[in-house]
Amino acid sequence: MARGNQSGVSEFLLLGLSERPEDQQVLFWMFLSMYLVTVVGNSLIILAIGTDSCLHTPMYFFLANLSFTDVFFVTNTIPNTLVNLQSQNKAISYGGCLTQLYFLISLVALDNLILATMAYDRYVAICRPLHYTTAMSPGLCILFLTLCWVLSVLYGIIHTLLMTKVTFCGSRKIHYIFCELYVLLRLACSDIQVNHIALIATGSLIFLTPFGFMIMSYIWIIGAILRIPSASSKYKAFSTCASHLAVVTLFYGTLCMVYLKPLNTYSMKDSVATVMYAVVTPMMNPFIYSLRNKDMHGALGRLFLGKAFQTLT
Repeated sequence: MARGNQSGVSEFLLLGLSERPEDQQVLFWMFLSMYLVTVVGNSLIILAIGTDSCLHTPMYFFLANLSFTDVFFVTNTIPNTLVNLQSQNKAISYGGCLTQLYFLISLVALDNLILATMAYDRYVAICRPLHYTTAMSPGLCILFLTLCWVLSVLYGIIHTLLMTKVTFCGSRKIHYIFCELYVLLRLACSDIQVNHIALIATGSLIFLTPFGFMIMSYIWIIGAILRIPSASSKYKAFSTCASHLAVVTLFYGTLCMVYLKPLNTYSMKDSVATVMYAVVTPMMNPFIYSLRNKDMHGALGRLFLGKAFQTLT
């Protein structure tokens, strides 16, 4: 990845959200707090699911992997941001920038594909309950997850390799907290038509197709719930997918704020919106999934209190 001579630069300057010293101190403690909350919250989700046999189901299997992805995602960007905020040297090497870009692209794609798989799990559980044990068997769950990883890794490799062909001969300044695809393309002074075509083609496969599938899944799910005669059964059925629907809405809502626009209109002001999907969304996921989830409450209680919690319940 380190092809500084071809790119025209050996490093970039990650200037973050503000260059004012007083703002940087506030931003440092804000990002540090959000990072710790994200890591602790998602790690607790993983531990609770891993140690509680009641949660060894397909839905929680994918939730644990989503939490793992979110921990990896913020660790790829936030520690470097914290160092930059405390240092006068804002530089990141060309190779380091592309490495960060690769993991960023791959993990966003992986988040998206896992969410799509979780939507399929909820569809089968509510619309095809008699086929659930065969449609979501352990072997198939592992196969789905493997496919998610393979597609996301390939997605990251394609765009990172294409970025190595781009020449940068102008400004090295990036007004973001990390190396972001659209920002790097805006700094390019070579032809990026191939990058455009690849973004449209692969983006349609990795993002638009799963998103369309999730929309269709929830149309079928809502239709199935409305046909349930009992009001309490309707509420119970909807509550099993409400958390996932909230996460999907947050994920795609923040993602669209950044990427649902032509590249030539992409502004440095979008850096705040980028923080939303890169930092806030991974931080909120554990709260969304555990806030009204009784199974998760029980698992977390048993994780911390053990037998004492079982006696109380």
